[in-house]
Amino acid sequence: MNTEMAYHVPVMLEECINGLNIRPDGVYVDVTFGGGGHSAAIVAKLTTGKLYAFDQDEDALENTKGFDSKRFTLIEANFRYLKRYLKLHGVTKIDGLLADLGISSHQIDAPERGFSTRFDGNLDMRMNQNDTLTAAKIINTYSEDKLHKLFGIYGEVKNAKTLAALVYKSRLKQPIETIQQFKQVISAVAPRGKEHKYYAQVFQALRIEVNQELEALQEMLEQAAEILKPDGRLVVMSYHSLEDRLVKNYIAKGKFFGEVEKDLFGNEQKPLQSVTRKPIEATEEELARNNRARSAKLRIAEKIG
Repeated sequence: MNTEMAYHVPVMLEECINGLNIRPDGVYVDVTFGGGGHSAAIVAKLTTGKLYAFDQDEDALENTKGFDSKRFTLIEANFRYLKRYLKLHGVTKIDGLLADLGISSHQIDAPERGFSTRFDGNLDMRMNQNDTLTAAKIINTYSEDKLHKLFGIYGEVKNAKTLAALVYKSRLKQPIETIQQFKQVISAVAPRGKEHKYYAQVFQALRIEVNQELEALQEMLEQAAEILKPDGRLVVMSYHSLEDRLVKNYIAKGKFFGEVEKDLFGNEQKPLQSVTRKPIEATEEELARNNRARSAKLRIAEKIG
């Protein structure tokens, strides 16, 4: 699959659109515009309604060509500022929100962005090119203890302590600036035969830290619950267990950790209720077409009236 095509293959498109339960006159938000595939499908179902899409990556602007400005507005910002930017556009309540988390195929396939283990390039990994924290900065400046926690928690790397010690020791000899350099360093502790998976876990940890992905996700979910109208839909697709756990907990309990709070009468105090008993996963047909769908989990919730 070429890069151009990969950018425009939205995962579980039909399931996402059905999950939103779109009203033609409704107000919707796609917080992860990317290649614009999900957004285009939402706009196609609107008549007098409007879609606001968020994306902090400058490259996304290229994909807005052909969108009708009466029904579509791109907001160039991180979705953690959801309420603030919608308010600037005069929007305080919405009918539905879609989040396709993770990283776009376009970003992965651009060697200079430093997201992929398949290419050489600078250790960058910034979704917003204006941010100052890069993967190289983390690797070369974080303390050994901080690296240990980072690889262990965000990458779920089993030998995180050994890995952190190795990275710390290696950078004392010379700074680690490129993907190839970094892979060469960490190959010494990668499990034999499972190097590719190991590199992916380590890169995931760095990417989450660079972009503050989990903090941004929590902030966005809380704001989404506030601005959704009663019976409004929240549709979230995640690609790894750390994201999915936060989404699952927030839908089930109205919080990310701990148990659901109850009032004096034992009624659960939470803003959302799950529409699907279990997360939706891609069909065999879609998996054959689009490998990116393999780890995707789709959860749908409704705002309690």
